Amino acid sequence: QGYPVVDIFQNNEGSTVMEFALAGFSRSDISVEARPEARSITVSAELTDDTATSEGGTRKTRRIARRSFTKTFVNYDDDLDLTNAEALFENGLLSIVIPRRPETKPVKIKVF
Repeated sequence: QGYPVVDIFQNNEGSTVMEFALAGFSRSDISVEARPEARSITVSAELTDDTATSEGGTRKTRRIARRSFTKTFVNYDDDLDLTNAEALFENGLLSIVIPRRPETKPVKIKVF
């Protein structure tokens, strides 16, 4: 269940960033669905018919190391604003940035 490789980290603005290595997929193969009521985000991809014609005119299937998948991530702390998540797919890397909800950001308290 380790496919695809996913890196999850927090950027300098405090947003959570999820990066998926999806070489061989196209933008139209990928689906990202945020469900704020369930505090979850689901990323999935379906294979498309990926055949090519060889020199002899016969059809052969391309052998790219990719397969369909579905992964769901749950925000148990309920501190992320899933409705304002943004996704970018570029050069085989899917990046999803999920900002923190404003009310969950740390507040600096003055000490008197």
